[in-house]
Amino acid sequence: MSDAERDSDGVYREALARVQEVLERARAADLPEPTAGILATAGQDGWPAARTVLLKQLDEAGVVFYTNRTSRKGRHLAENPRASLCLYFQPLYEQVEIRGVVTPVTAAEADRYWAQRKRLSQVGAWASHQSEPLASRRALEARVAEVEARFPEQVPRPPHWSGYRIVPVSIELWAAGDGRLHERERYEHRAEGWCHVLLNP
Repeated sequence: MSDAERDSDGVYREALARVQEVLERARAADLPEPTAGILATAGQDGWPAARTVLLKQLDEAGVVFYTNRTSRKGRHLAENPRASLCLYFQPLYEQVEIRGVVTPVTAAEADRYWAQRKRLSQVGAWASHQSEPLASRRALEARVAEVEARFPEQVPRPPHWSGYRIVPVSIELWAAGDGRLHERERYEHRAEGWCHVLLNP
């Protein structure tokens, strides 16, 4: 590995460490969902869509969230495997945006996380045809009852439910400043590797 490559890897690790520091401050602030972020995707038609997801893993491989792969976000990612995840921490007046290429997690990773989920969440993943029209709330509740009866003990992971990993190409940190003179920094991957730049607010 060249010195340039080592330096580039160091810049990337620094970016991840700073994201982790923000998350730790958010957890210390007792936010109800400190890992909640807005995930933006777009399908082949180019129309963007955004929704809240929970960041479940952060390491050098990227950031991971889980969902129904037949949902709108899942269909978008099948057509256009790129996404942006933005986390805003109101009490801290700090924000993190992670953009990158999206890849599926392994089946083993999905199984490990699935095993940690509460039973009702597992049942719901089978019962909900996420993003599809719903005739009535009663229809959903009936499907929940059917799944409960079908799996009286352990609930297996549905084949349509798994995780995605955003492999970052940029990580931006924002912190509020007086007079809207905010602090903005971006770590981004270029042809020569990872670099760090300051941005105007």
